[in-house]
This record gives sequence, C-alpha cells and structure tokens, in this order.
Amino acid sequence: MLSLSELAAAAVLPEERADLLYHRYDGGGAEIDGPSLLVRKNLGDSVSLGLNHYVDNVTSASIDVVVSASEYTEQREENGISLDYLRQKTTVSLGYTVSTENDFDANTLGLGISQDMFGDLTTISMSFALGNNTITRSDDPVFERESEVRSYRLGISQILTKNLVLAATYETISDEGYLNNPYRQVRYISGTGFSFEGENYPRTRTSTAIALRANYFLPQRSAIHGGVRVFDDTWDIEAVTYEVGYKMPYGDQWIFEASYRFHDQSSASFYSDLFPSSEATEFRARDKELSTFTSSTIGLGASWEFGRAWSAIERGGVSLQVDWINFDYDDFRDLTDNAPTGEESAYSFDATVTRFFTSIWF
Repeated sequence: MLSLSELAAAAVLPEERADLLYHRYDGGGAEIDGPSLLVRKNLGDSVSLGLNHYVDNVTSASIDVVVSASEYTEQREENGISLDYLRQKTTVSLGYTVSTENDFDANTLGLGISQDMFGDLTTISMSFALGNNTITRSDDPVFERESEVRSYRLGISQILTKNLVLAATYETISDEGYLNNPYRQVRYISGTGFSFEGENYPRTRTSTAIALRANYFLPQRSAIHGGVRVFDDTWDIEAVTYEVGYKMPYGDQWIFEASYRFHDQSSASFYSDLFPSSEATEFRARDKELSTFTSSTIGLGASWEFGRAWSAIERGGVSLQVDWINFDYDDFRDLTDNAPTGEESAYSFDATVTRFFTSIWF
C-alpha cells in the first residue's frame, strides 16, 4: 500500500521493477486488448532508466463503423524510453515515445521537473510534451496529413496532516493540423432520408483542465480518495468528472479497492447528429465523443503481494482490476434503429475494461 510520502511524490528515483500488464476493453462493438511491459533499472544513485512496450489489438464494429463502413481490425504498437535524473530534492525526467499503426504514426518527446520543498511536505512539478503525428488512409495511398500536439502541465501536492494529502494540477493542450478522423462521416438530410459526407474539423484546438484530488488515510491502513476535474476547450466542449474510491487491506498481503466515476460532457459547437443539408456549415462533426453524453464507471480491484521468491527478486505482486462503464448519449442517434430520419432513439452502450497486472521488484 502507498505510504504518505510516496503519495506526495517525494524526490526519490523510481523503484527497480518489471511490470507486465494485460488489458482488455469490450463494449459498443469494439474489442481492444494487448500486453504492456515496463522495466525500470537504476544506473547508480542518481539515474533511472525505463523501457516500455505496449500493444493494442483492435477489432471494431462500433456504431460509427457499421452504418457507413465495414468492420476493421488493426494493431497499434508503442515503444517508449524514459530517463529520470535525481539531484538532491530535484528530479528531471525525459521521455520519448513512438507509436505506429497502419494509418497513424506518432512521435512524442516529453520533459518534466519536480522539486520537493518545505521539509518534503510540498512537491511542485512542471512538464512539457511535444507530439508530431502522421495520418494516412489504408484505402488511399496518396492521402497523408500532419498534426502537432503541445501539452503543458503544472502540479502541486501538499501533505496537510499525517493522514491527508491534497494535489492540484493544471494542464493545457494545443492541437494544430489535421484533427479529424479521415474515415468518419457526418449525415445530412437527403430527400426523405439521409446521406453521408466527410467530416471537417477546425485546424486548431486548445483545451484546459484543472483537477483537484484528496487522499485520506484511515485506521487499519485503509484509505479513501476523491477528486474532481473540470475541462473546457475552444470547440465549446465543457466537461466535469467526479471520482471517489476506497482501499482496504486484508492481512499483510491483500488490498481490495472500489471506485466510482461520473463524467458529464457538452457537445462541440460544430457537432450535429443530423445536418440540414450537404456542407450546411464550414465545420462538421458526428463523432459521438464530441456529443453531449454522460458516463458512469464502477470499478473493483484486488491486489496480492508476496515476499522474496528467490535471491534475484526482492518481492512481487499481482492485481486484477475490472471497470464496468455505462455511456448515455443525448444527441447521438442509433442509426440501426428502424425509425424515421431524426427520430431514432438516443444511443447508449455498456463496456467492460479488464486489467491484469504483475509486478516484480528486484
């Protein structure tokens, strides 16, 4: 279980460990699964090196796909390297990630710095990341577009009492270039029915998010946590997310946890489920993630730690986390519904996210 000092992100190098994760998402006609492997090794007393390999296997027959295209299967592979340098109470972090799939390549470079202050009771952190993306189409060898992402993040965590830790973060992200999905289409009224045409997004987007989080330690090593995150952007999307959770140890080796998360979002200014005509507006979108919707998530998890297995391993652990998510869309219609144009029922679906995690400390 996390100690109070670990939760407050004191200036120490990451632990030497190997983590193996298997993740699976199943919901809304989409299935995504794959492994992730992270290995961290210290190089002396001041430097930590991390290597990460992550794979997504995607099979999608989601509502976006079945009404205007065919089911597809693809694989995304991500590889990353990170370096942490510790000097007294200051940690400098550098990371580089490369992600590839059949129609989207991404390269991201990140730099961060954190500083402990006031007797290690306060930690201030800042980070910057720059990403360059290349977007293509699997059915069009000529199509190629570019986009750039810049993110800035400022955080502070504070130990208020021996039981209470507060943390706040501010993040702003700036996107520029080709920002829409080259396959996704919008629909518009055509005669007594509707037809489809390609989406068209603005070429810039700036978003900001502020998050507050609290962790309170209870007797018998249990803890509760809660938080709120507020988001808005230049596309007129506004969102708020609330989360609460509880962790309870059982004996010396087991930890059980439960959490609840609620997300509420408004739609983008250029989103519509049904446009009145072809090219009715300059910018057009029918991505359900840009619509008005709410989601609720219930999560349950269990972790088990074991002691030294053999001389090369200090300790290990396994954990299983399952989240059940419900999505309810207010202004995105289910086009598989046999109803007159514009009168289809609002779309909703349930999803399950499963994560099996194994860690070895050495």
